[in-house]
Amino acid sequence: MNQNFDRAPGAGRTRNLPADSGVMSTAGDGDTKTTLFNQREPLRQPRTSPPFAENNISTANDMVGGECKRQSKTQQSTNTNSMSASKECNEVDSVVKSSKLSASAPEFVPSGIIPYEDPNCDDSEIYYGEPTLADMVTDFLGHLSSSPGSFESDVEYITGILNSWVTTEELLQELVELIYTQSTAIPNFSYTGARLCNYLSQHLAVSPPSGNFRQLLLKRCRTEYEQRDVAVRGDADTQKKFHSFVLFLGELYLHLEVKSGKGQPNRAEILLIALKELMTSLFSNPVDANLICAVKLLKLTGSVLDDAWKENEQPHMEELIHRIETILLDAACSRDVRQMLLKLVELRSSDWGRVRAAPAASNATPDNDPNYFMNEPTFYTEDGTPFTAADPEYAEKYQEIMDRQDYFHDIYGENGNEEYDFDDEMEPEIEEAFENFCLESERKRQQ
Repeated sequence: MNQNFDRAPGAGRTRNLPADSGVMSTAGDGDTKTTLFNQREPLRQPRTSPPFAENNISTANDMVGGECKRQSKTQQSTNTNSMSASKECNEVDSVVKSSKLSASAPEFVPSGIIPYEDPNCDDSEIYYGEPTLADMVTDFLGHLSSSPGSFESDVEYITGILNSWVTTEELLQELVELIYTQSTAIPNFSYTGARLCNYLSQHLAVSPPSGNFRQLLLKRCRTEYEQRDVAVRGDADTQKKFHSFVLFLGELYLHLEVKSGKGQPNRAEILLIALKELMTSLFSNPVDANLICAVKLLKLTGSVLDDAWKENEQPHMEELIHRIETILLDAACSRDVRQMLLKLVELRSSDWGRVRAAPAASNATPDNDPNYFMNEPTFYTEDGTPFTAADPEYAEKYQEIMDRQDYFHDIYGENGNEEYDFDDEMEPEIEEAFENFCLESERKRQQ
């Protein structure tokens, strides 16, 4: 039994062969001991082979006949495939001969297909298809939303693509609607959307009779503006949509420039009036959501609105702050919102957190600059009392110092260094010791 295990894997796996199998063997004592080679068990049939027939016992004639049939079928199939391949090659040759394509062309663009580069792809992959204006604008705005820092470098390219697409009034209307929708729907995109609107209003070429990009955008905003009194009293979704519009309009007022014939571009004056009316509508229904939106708008635009209204001698900001103070006393707002309103009133009292620059040095006087004497030198009288230019007795004390100028001139030379006459004052022993000291110092320095 141990001998059966003392063998290599697979060794001794033999079987008795029939006498007519044609395999040579060596007989001894009437038993077959060894064979010329050990025949292993046949491999399992592949899974893709057809299943065996139920009656798998066949005669040699049947096997020979079946083999002949298979060879005949294989030959017929080969002939058919050869004819088909020859036919296909002829067709391909005819197409190649009539083709106008060049193997040296940098890229292949099918007829009627416009390539455009998707800015969302890091590897600047070019897509070939039939994109719509909505597809491209959505891609562009999504890229600007995820990478606002690349606005300056990408906006020119985006505008160039849009100029090649937006050539009719209908497409311009669609573009305005797409940008407005995305600017009020994507969180934190109102700032970038307002900047994009300002750039397109100045660089978009199409200008149909119904109005250019800026005019159509303001018309679209007016549609929402006219629904303000209904929106502030609507359901939560209506209010949320309206608040997004209010904040976008605030960004639009800060960034949209209206160029005149001469001089610097100005802000759209119509938006200044609209923002005043929007805040009045928000305070007319002082629920938390409306108050939070008003606080955000004033933090965003309060300093600019305040300056503009003061320049026009309009007390609108004082009216709004008074309205907030009334709400703090009467309205039943939450504690957090009440704290936000108090902080807003405090912010406005500090001039919106702005720090006024000190007067220029050339225009500074002791009357308009409290730090006028800050960098002046400090002098000391004969008894050690300090005084500066801010001292009322500065002129008198300074004159005393000037009167003593001859005394200082006697001690100090023309170059301001204290001078000694070594020949008159130094004794021979001291002079010799000083010379030795100088020589020793020079020797040490050279080592």
